[in-house]
Amino acid sequence: MRPPDTDPLTKDELRALDVTRRFGTIGALLLALGSLGAGAAPVLNPVLDIVGLRLFARIPTVSLAIAFTGMLMLIVGWLLLGRFARPGRSRMVTRPQVTRTLIMWLTPLMFVPPMFSRDVYSYLAQSEIVHRGMDPYALGPAQALGIGDPLTSGVPNIWRDTPAPYGPLFLRLGSWIAGLVGQNVVAGVLLQRALALVGVVLIIWALPRLARRFGVEPATALWLGAMNPLVLFHLVAGAHNDALGIGLMMAGLELGVRRLPVRVAGDTPPPLARGELPFIVLGAVVITLGAMVKFNALWALGFFGVMIARRWHGRIVDLVRAALLMTAVGAATMVTVCFATGLGFGWINAFFGTAGVVWSWTSPVTELAQVGGLMGVALGLGNHTGALVSILGTVGYVISGLITIKFLWDCFRWRYRPMIGLGVSLGVTALLMISLQPWYLLWAVIPLAASAGTSRFRNAATVVSVVIALLYPPTGSTFGGRAYVIPQAYVAALIVLVIALLIVRRSAPMLLRREKA
Repeated sequence: MRPPDTDPLTKDELRALDVTRRFGTIGALLLALGSLGAGAAPVLNPVLDIVGLRLFARIPTVSLAIAFTGMLMLIVGWLLLGRFARPGRSRMVTRPQVTRTLIMWLTPLMFVPPMFSRDVYSYLAQSEIVHRGMDPYALGPAQALGIGDPLTSGVPNIWRDTPAPYGPLFLRLGSWIAGLVGQNVVAGVLLQRALALVGVVLIIWALPRLARRFGVEPATALWLGAMNPLVLFHLVAGAHNDALGIGLMMAGLELGVRRLPVRVAGDTPPPLARGELPFIVLGAVVITLGAMVKFNALWALGFFGVMIARRWHGRIVDLVRAALLMTAVGAATMVTVCFATGLGFGWINAFFGTAGVVWSWTSPVTELAQVGGLMGVALGLGNHTGALVSILGTVGYVISGLITIKFLWDCFRWRYRPMIGLGVSLGVTALLMISLQPWYLLWAVIPLAASAGTSRFRNAATVVSVVIALLYPPTGSTFGGRAYVIPQAYVAALIVLVIALLIVRRSAPMLLRREKA
């Protein structure tokens, strides 16, 4: 099933596309400038020693307004570009045009201080623990490196005594970075971002190929998945290792299905194609490598197994054979990585043990527990918020597991595409975590962008992406306790945005006109 062919954009539409590109690029540049004073800078901020650039660090409120302006311009630019990537148009933007636009927008964000989160400093400290030959799954940065170590000083307080929750592959890669840069935080951040960019490149490579297989327009999938503001803000500017985990997961799926025939329910399965089984094994290996960065990628092995079972004969025995194959390949890869890195299997306990350390205010489970705690206080029963968080967190894991099993079975029975089941299952798992972070939703959005072709999903994903992207300030905190500054910065950014849109209206009026159906 291939998406229908479309015509290229007209001359006026190409001009509007060029205006959109420049609009988003200016937004990226403003976000980069604002990051110098409103990013999640290290404790010993090197920007303060750079003549000219240190001005931004000394006017943090203005820098925050500049950063918010850049965020809004990138989001609006993304929405404007979306009109040319909407399926059903007779003329659509091409995949190379979307890719070039994405490169223009993410390039300024490759060299900025960390933004929206301070997690990258935890990566550096935990990687240094591995480099020094200690166990990152038993010791936190403060215990292993000491509270006075420059790498420990950048780690958020809540993570200083907490073992690493990341897979051994990621920490071993990080230890090589630590060996190269030592305690140079700036170089370490840039190399950690380079790792994240490897994941983004894998997403850009795999996403349109998977989309074409599942009948989704590749340009649409790239726009919704790879160009998503959450990708730009959190995977690129924030340098989160989820980028590498998602990238390996998507690349593994693309490699694994590359030689599988496209079938619908009732088709007679053809004989094995040349190279089909080696590509299946290769795909499973790459997916498991993604899980050795972030555990979430392991979900893809289950749904990949369903794809294989459906491709064979769609019988229960085929499902069992596919499950055994995925288990064998996944286990062999996992054991190999654990022993090859020298880090063993401590990451499994560390992952589940530290997943509940952070209570995210965006998590529905956490908010429900908080409400329960308040009710307990009001009724004179005491504050049992901590116990409720633990109980509801466990219930969330159970529910997400049951939903995943349901979707695995429904996909096997041809009720859903396995890629859709994977995206929904990962989305539910993220939503039911008490440590839900905005970039966790990308584990769901990116697979669904490659497989869900309905306008209802695209509209919902667009709205959710915009809202979540605006919830977190670029500082990775509440601006030093002065949370009242954030609304003021937003108002200033909105004023600048309106002026910028008036200029766009003069340059390319069609961008701000309602498109005829």
